[in-house]
Amino acid sequence: METTITQQISAGREGEVKGNRSSGSKLVIGLAYTILVLVGILMFVPFVFSVATSFKTPPDAAKLSFATMFWPRTWTLDAYRTALDSNISRWFINSALIAFLWIVGRAFMDTLAGYAFARMRFPGRDFMFLLILGTMMVPGIVMIIPRFILLKDLGILNTYGALTIPFLADAFGIFLMKQFFESIPIDLEDAARMDGATRFQIFRTIVLPNAIPALSALSIFSFQGSWNNFLEPLIFISGGNTDLYTLPVGLANFKSQYQTNWPVLMSIAVVTTVPIALFFLVFQRYFIASNVSSGIKG
Repeated sequence: METTITQQISAGREGEVKGNRSSGSKLVIGLAYTILVLVGILMFVPFVFSVATSFKTPPDAAKLSFATMFWPRTWTLDAYRTALDSNISRWFINSALIAFLWIVGRAFMDTLAGYAFARMRFPGRDFMFLLILGTMMVPGIVMIIPRFILLKDLGILNTYGALTIPFLADAFGIFLMKQFFESIPIDLEDAARMDGATRFQIFRTIVLPNAIPALSALSIFSFQGSWNNFLEPLIFISGGNTDLYTLPVGLANFKSQYQTNWPVLMSIAVVTTVPIALFFLVFQRYFIASNVSSGIKG
């Protein structure tokens, strides 16, 4: 009888502890979500401000007040009309074309190189991979002058080739794909090899379909890097041909022409920002899955 009473008391105490832990966990989770929502709203404020400013008149944009910060006093599309009268459509096409070539080039080159480092055995493999990782430690600004001299010697400055060829392979992309390929069970490839499949057949029919999350993440990184790239296009397209400008370079050029016309600047900034936001929203679940599978923490 005494044993039964003791067990009941112990069970009651354990229930109280679990209840307290459960309440504490819910409180922590609720607090975490609250903080995340607040941070998300704060991160979204600059974009909302840019959109609102793009619909304002220049006098309204010059008079910054809390009442009209996110809601124009007078709505107008004049800023977008002025932007469309410029060469923005050509700059948009240039940015989209260059981003597409970056994505395709890196998806092909980085995927093949990553698979080779992950699964194939050849002399100097580890040393070559360390060299590739070493290039990630070199600041990008240091590489601009050697690239400029090389492109000049090749005669492709002031062309689309100067904005695409040096960027068709990426050390981080090779590392990302290698890490992901190593997470795929080797037993799948061994089973296919026993059935008589060649290396290329294994790569095409087994490895690549399982690497969709990593390819999606690589596409996001490539698109973001190309779309926001400013310094290299500014230097490599130095002949003054505005038809070769990308959106970031065109935006900077527009700012020199319209230093006080903030609605026009914000309209072009919105046009520049929306595509990359939509691209990320479409592929975000693959991006997250890739980071989890490859062990990369952000």
